[in-house]
Amino acid sequence: MSFIYNRNLRDAAKKGVLALPAAAANISGAGIDLEQANGGISDDVDFEIAIPALPNLADAKALTVTVQDSADGTTYAALDPSQVTTVTGASGAGSAAKTVRFRLPPQARRYVGLHLAVAASGGDSTAKSVTLSALF
Repeated sequence: MSFIYNRNLRDAAKKGVLALPAAAANISGAGIDLEQANGGISDDVDFEIAIPALPNLADAKALTVTVQDSADGTTYAALDPSQVTTVTGASGAGSAAKTVRFRLPPQARRYVGLHLAVAASGGDSTAKSVTLSALF
């Protein structure tokens, strides 16, 4: 895996945090400016999505996190190839924490952010956030 080749240092300026909504919603944001058009130094950087434990996530309801990119920091679209991860509530216990590490595809544009699709009814996870971090 790629993350074994870097030191896993986090830069506070290269982190995006997206708070979970109280109800079902689609939200985007938490962008990171890679400070380059594409390729280059980001080829040697790992990225990490950290989803905390969500004890209030209702049974069979899901939180889907999609990594997006943008040329202008305003208009985002899903990466191609896509980077998507999902957690699903189960057995009245919500979902466990999940961490996913990946590298960006070479054609990724300057800004990278998250899109959350929350299919929730019942339970409140508003005190929780999903984090996207660059690891150097």
